Amino acid sequence: MTETDESGEDAKPPIDFYFDFSSPYGYLAAHKIGEMAGLYGREVDWKPVLLGVIFKATGAQPLLDIPIKGDYARRDMDRTARMMGLPFVLPEVMPFPSVPAARAVYWTKDRHPDKAVALVKALYDEAFARGGDIRGAEAVARIAGTVGLDAGELTAALGDPAVKERLKTEIEAAMQAGVCGSPFFVVDGEPFWGADRLDHVERWLATGGW
Repeated sequence: MTETDESGEDAKPPIDFYFDFSSPYGYLAAHKIGEMAGLYGREVDWKPVLLGVIFKATGAQPLLDIPIKGDYARRDMDRTARMMGLPFVLPEVMPFPSVPAARAVYWTKDRHPDKAVALVKALYDEAFARGGDIRGAEAVARIAGTVGLDAGELTAALGDPAVKERLKTEIEAAMQAGVCGSPFFVVDGEPFWGADRLDHVERWLATGGW
């Protein structure tokens, strides 16, 4: 049976939004995709991944580590953030390990789904709006507390084998779906890679594709 929304119309599938917390462009996209999706009656399924794992499969390397291209990217990130009206500060360590943050989001989606998006944005803002450190479980738990989650409960969950396995499974599924970077969007089966494809995503939502 086809699901319907409150108006009785067929419900539209969510936009799959894949991102790594160490991705500056993911931070920028995180502040845009929810509002954009809402304009077209869509939800967003927020799916953190680990680019380090994906890069082992694709042979890619961190953008900021690439000579010449990395220097351009730093300028472009700052310029794009200004255009979007967002604060932007690169953390001291880039890229940084984002395993605890990613695990925290999946645990929150399963246990407290109403707080998951707020957690994503709070973690991203700590990293890229303030240049803070979200690498460790303690930092992640502290930030989780600011959005109404129990820091102690979350800290314990981060070491749970089931939570660890959940992240591993999600990353494997992401790669099977063709995810090769961050941010990455899938709209009705159509993949879009990069914050610079947000306008394409919006046009696809508006027109149904081309």
